[in-house]
Amino acid sequence: MKKKHDEELEEWKNKYLRALADYQNLERRHHEEKHDVHKFANEILLVRFLSAIDTLARARDHIKDPGLDLAYKEFNSILEEQGVKKIEAVGKPFNPHEMECIEVVEGEDAIVVEEILPGYRFNGKVMRVAKVKVGKQNPPTHKASADTEGGSV
Repeated sequence: MKKKHDEELEEWKNKYLRALADYQNLERRHHEEKHDVHKFANEILLVRFLSAIDTLARARDHIKDPGLDLAYKEFNSILEEQGVKKIEAVGKPFNPHEMECIEVVEGEDAIVVEEILPGYRFNGKVMRVAKVKVGKQNPPTHKASADTEGGSV
């Protein structure tokens, strides 16, 4: 009788431990999913901030105003606080995972010569690639061919 009782007790103990493990896994999964949703929502909001920063940067190029400079610095500060990092491109080797080549110009082979639009990373993931001009020793020239200039035969 005692042996049967001990076996039944062991069986209930195992069921309890399995149920507890299932519950802990469910709790962990729920927490991870909730964290992922917040992270995704933050990323969407931060991407929208990037277009505002681009607009401020373009305005700063044309209008010298301390207020614009202050707003631009404040936006960048907020992004940095949230973990958004600017991709450093100029003077670095071209990286197709972080950069998009807009134009090939004369310069050192495969080295970024100019940044047209900055790229950004968030939580180690590229949010937006940098749009850049890349150097090449002998870049292609844009000469019109003789066929189009000289008229028809």
